[in-house]
Amino acid sequence: MLRKNKILFLIVTFGLIFLLPLIGSLSKWKGLPPGYGDFPAQKVEADPGFSLLYFSLACIVALVITLILVFPRWFGFKKIKEEPAPKDTATPFPVWFWWSLPVLAVSWFLMWARVKLVISLEYYTFVPLWWSFILILDGLVYKRNKGASIISRKPHLMQLLAVVSCFSWFAFEFLNFFVIENWYYPNNKVFSNFGNVFWFSLSYTTVLPAIFEWYLLLKTFSAFRNRYKNGPKFNVSRTFLILYYVLGLILAFGMGYYPYVLFWVLWVALVPMLSAAMALAGFWTPFTPVKNGDWSSVILIGLATLFNGFFWEFWNFGSEWFHDSLPTNPNYWKYSVPYLDKIHIFSEMPILGYFGYLFFGLNCWIIWLVAVYIFKFNADIDVTGDQS
Repeated sequence: MLRKNKILFLIVTFGLIFLLPLIGSLSKWKGLPPGYGDFPAQKVEADPGFSLLYFSLACIVALVITLILVFPRWFGFKKIKEEPAPKDTATPFPVWFWWSLPVLAVSWFLMWARVKLVISLEYYTFVPLWWSFILILDGLVYKRNKGASIISRKPHLMQLLAVVSCFSWFAFEFLNFFVIENWYYPNNKVFSNFGNVFWFSLSYTTVLPAIFEWYLLLKTFSAFRNRYKNGPKFNVSRTFLILYYVLGLILAFGMGYYPYVLFWVLWVALVPMLSAAMALAGFWTPFTPVKNGDWSSVILIGLATLFNGFFWEFWNFGSEWFHDSLPTNPNYWKYSVPYLDKIHIFSEMPILGYFGYLFFGLNCWIIWLVAVYIFKFNADIDVTGDQS
């Protein structure tokens, strides 16, 4: 397949991700779905409520995932002999690490404290909070990686990640309409319509940088780096990839037609379609190393997103929980998740929802790679120079 045809195939597949849920939704509602076009998204109708059967099935899936992550050797992963790390002079934290600490502390305090004298400043805490956190993560990577991090080695990469992050999260916001707003933003009156678009655009720049900084940080720990490197080899045929691709097409349409039963497709439909499309076109994907038994790319990006998800949910929860009578955080979100909305621990997110972060990280990486292949810039997020 010529490169031009490969790129066209990726573009068409990416377009189908948005078109098929729309077609399914138009078929379901005989028009656009409830709440379509509201920005930021608002809750427009009650979800179907709790389902013991659905919840039980989800618990089984969550249990299997947990067992694989915690006890990988039960599932065919072999232990890798770790070489002792050389004793080098300790690398100091970079200057941006120290500058970011007070920014994060002040942003966090203002987001949660409701100081009446500076109440208007609380509207603008999300972006400095998260960019300072990203720089702190980068500083940790820098220290543990002997001076190698995105900021120190590839600052242009951070800029590209921020831009792709902004557009990719707008894509998720669009897809959210077709599952009837699994998440929504009740504080939509803090800013004007233009203010919401502008502020949320800035906020969305933080998603991919945070996830990839966590990924690079986890790779500096041998316990994570080597834990999933020597597992079962899974080399798929072209026929399998085609079936996988078709499954993605069906699920994408089904998400729009059955928005409650198939709400979870929002987090996993991108993986079958885009990863299969890239593999069929001969491009590298996070699944490529799996054929040699190396599952670390797939699993570590999921864990990175899960760890970051804790901070997303924790800071979000605290921004309204203590002072919900005076909403000041325009980024504050709540969930309207059908069937599974039980057990909340310092979070608006139901506990089973955290497992969705494992798949969300893969989606983010795949969208990043699509942008890389289409616009022809360097895909390598690893500051050590490895593809993964």
